[in-house]
Amino acid sequence: MKILLVGDIVGAPGRNCFKRVAKQLLESGEVHAIIANAENAAAGSGITSPVAQELFDAGATLLTLGDHTWGQRGFDAQIGSEKRIVRPANFPESNPGATVAIAETAFGPIAVVSLLGQVFMMSTDNPFRAIDKTLSKIPATIPVFVDMHAEATSEKIAMGYWLDGRVACVFGTHTHVQTSDATLLEKGTAYITDVGMTGPMHSVIGRQIEPVLKKFTTGIPAKFDVASGATKLEGAIVDLPRGARFPSSITAVRYCFND
Repeated sequence: MKILLVGDIVGAPGRNCFKRVAKQLLESGEVHAIIANAENAAAGSGITSPVAQELFDAGATLLTLGDHTWGQRGFDAQIGSEKRIVRPANFPESNPGATVAIAETAFGPIAVVSLLGQVFMMSTDNPFRAIDKTLSKIPATIPVFVDMHAEATSEKIAMGYWLDGRVACVFGTHTHVQTSDATLLEKGTAYITDVGMTGPMHSVIGRQIEPVLKKFTTGIPAKFDVASGATKLEGAIVDLPRGARFPSSITAVRYCFND
């Protein structure tokens, strides 16, 4: 089974790009399941149930979230009915939403967990302790994919080694910049520090360039709207042999569109 991991989907441009690539890869049989980070999918911050359904209709199997989980007002009341979406497992236990999502595929079940980093991020529980607790809830026979949504590369790499030999894959999100270190770790876990971004190509991590430049050069606050124009989908494809807990390969991918 080939699983496509999709980097942070940003706004309507990201959703449209995702729909285009997902249709192409699923219909051709190049991938069989898709795990996507959708925490920026609604207007660039957060997600709503209609937006989630749009992504599921387009072919997403499971969706992960991050620090913008509650970016859209009212989603805290909606997430409880979204069994294919996971919020970070190291949010306080009082937060609504699933910390584990399991999907049945033609090749067997796969599970996904989301974690939020602590370095340069919002205050939350320790992700290393949280994942240990969360993994105890998942049958050992099910391959687990962990989205490490974090700012610091060191924290993501550390999580990769913490989970090496215990999960199928650890993939980083949040920085919106794809890294070139896709690899299989020593004990079999597939790893990449950041799968990248899905959205406007000519942008500052998905936002219009000029307002960001104004903020950096003058210090004056500006509204960072989602950019438009050419788009890209960045991610990685993990090849998981039938019945196996660990992948045979992980390959970073990028699909670009000028129209």
